[in-house]
Amino acid sequence: MKFISNCIKGIAIGSGAILPGISSGVLCVVFGIYEELLDHILNFFSDIKKHAKFLLPIFIGAGIGVLIFSNILNQLLYQFPIQTKSIFIGLILGSIPTLFKDVNTKYKFKLHYLLYTIVAFTCGIFLVILEKNIAINSTIDSITPLYLAISGFAMSVGVVVPGVSSTIILMLFGIYSIYLSAVSSLHFAILIPLGIGLILGCIVWMKLTKFFFEHFYVQTFYTIIGFSLGSIFVLIPNVNLDLNGIICLLCIWLGFKIGCFWGQS
Repeated sequence: MKFISNCIKGIAIGSGAILPGISSGVLCVVFGIYEELLDHILNFFSDIKKHAKFLLPIFIGAGIGVLIFSNILNQLLYQFPIQTKSIFIGLILGSIPTLFKDVNTKYKFKLHYLLYTIVAFTCGIFLVILEKNIAINSTIDSITPLYLAISGFAMSVGVVVPGVSSTIILMLFGIYSIYLSAVSSLHFAILIPLGIGLILGCIVWMKLTKFFFEHFYVQTFYTIIGFSLGSIFVLIPNVNLDLNGIICLLCIWLGFKIGCFWGQS
């Protein structure tokens, strides 16, 4: 049962690496596995059997999410944008109470901790505004393996840091549409150098994030909460207080309940 549960979480996390505005890191936070995932990856060789048991279903699910279910979610966003985006909003909101509970059970709450959340929240909104003003189909005429590796390294920030979308980084590098095409067609000449840069970048950013957790745990946690809340604004649908508005609220409620469940599982 735990294997299937982690596999499902991996599917959602993998899909987050494809869909614009949705951060894989935020989904890790939603499912309550962000810090645990860092520990298992960074300490993998200390106990391979133990860490592989946790990571394998998540990686299998992530692969499925990238290759298969991301297309389904893209269709859902196209066919039912209000409902799909509302569920994701609810998922993120549903994870926040668990995050506050986790950090406040370890450290006594202090009002100034909210400053980290506010700053990160503001940065998250800025990234949303930036993403909405970048052409999603921008391309470059000449792409070298080195450029792809650098792009993958930069993309890793969005994979590791909650609330920072990896898609916005690929848009800034002008290769988002090429990345989507390469994933759907398994174009390894594009995917391999991009993947090498992504793996190296993930290791660097995970180690850095782990350092902050070890030395600035509360500040890091409240910053993650701020980025997670800021990422909601890229998903808010444009609806009125009519039937669509009611459906939107119901979907947010459904997502909220699912987020609470996953965060505690």
